[in-house]
Amino acid sequence: MNDYELRKFVAPEFVFGYGAAGLAGRHARNLGASRCLVVSDQGVAAAGHTDAVARTLRDEGIACATFLGVSENPRDTEVMQGSEVFRAEGCDAIVAVGGGSPMDCAKGIGIVVANGGHILDYEGVDAIPKPMPPLVCVPTTAGSSADVSQFAIIRDTPRRVKIAIVSKANVPDVALVDPLTTLTKPRELTAATGLDALTHAVEAYASNAHSPVTDMFALEAVRGIGSALFDALDDLGNRDARARMALGSMNAGLAFSNAILGAVHALSHSLGGLLDLPHGECNALLLPFVVRRNYVAAPQRYRRVAEALGVADALAAPDDEVRDALFARLGAMRRRAGFDKGLSQYGVTRDQLAELARLAQEDPCLSTNPVPLDARELEQLYAEAF
Repeated sequence: MNDYELRKFVAPEFVFGYGAAGLAGRHARNLGASRCLVVSDQGVAAAGHTDAVARTLRDEGIACATFLGVSENPRDTEVMQGSEVFRAEGCDAIVAVGGGSPMDCAKGIGIVVANGGHILDYEGVDAIPKPMPPLVCVPTTAGSSADVSQFAIIRDTPRRVKIAIVSKANVPDVALVDPLTTLTKPRELTAATGLDALTHAVEAYASNAHSPVTDMFALEAVRGIGSALFDALDDLGNRDARARMALGSMNAGLAFSNAILGAVHALSHSLGGLLDLPHGECNALLLPFVVRRNYVAAPQRYRRVAEALGVADALAAPDDEVRDALFARLGAMRRRAGFDKGLSQYGVTRDQLAELARLAQEDPCLSTNPVPLDARELEQLYAEAF
């Protein structure tokens, strides 16, 4: 690929730093909002973040309604319920507060209220004809990066698959990235979302749609997350580590929103859709096996990933040694984070692997994997992670 061929880069306006969440009301007002639908979930509400953001809206004279009916893997039914609340309450803007699930659900709600029909009508790339209402995102996890991306991932409940809706229309108007909101995350969620962010960065850097701009964000994200994740896990109240993780997640999101992803996400979306498994944990499990399989197609890129993660002699050792050392490093990170189960321990059976591979082969993220993979090879990757 010519590094300097034409590439576009899409990103929202974003504010990063301690206290950014307190600016939600001001930015909603600047976008012309008079009544916002605040989309969140029960866990985020219990932590106090939903009400805190709603107060900033009311302080600016903006009325608000709240929708908390969002699952860990947001469902098409939840999007449709939220769109009915938006209409019934007479809302004209959306504020999403939470991790990837509320933010993706909020995007889906905006798509439906602007365009009509059902959210499943918009599966695929650039299938949204009309822009959604103003959207402000306040992330409370450092991992999904939905606040800066053009992706929305929604579970199609009839088919039991996760669909990807990819469009510039999905990019929020404003992202308010406040590391302080992540201090309430328990260790397991901190680990899962952190490894999700690392996967975003690694896949974006190796993607066949990468560019010099996405490379800059992706590699910096690998370095930042590699150094910050375990500082945060060892001391959940470490503000500096939380800030570095929030920055790493944002950088990874800016990279993958434009370079797209790869086989890890295709495989994870299939798992999460069919079996409703946690997305970050699926990514953490599958990443080492996909990197090992992909290495031959982009050895120099994976060498730089290995170097960023502190693998010794990553730029000088023979390819097979670097490949194996990177595989070991990623596996060790997963286990240190607390995820040491294989697919079988999540309830996956060998009889399901062929169907999971078939669904993964249909995922748009597979198109930017550095090496083409057929259904048999995808099934083999599942088997290696079993």
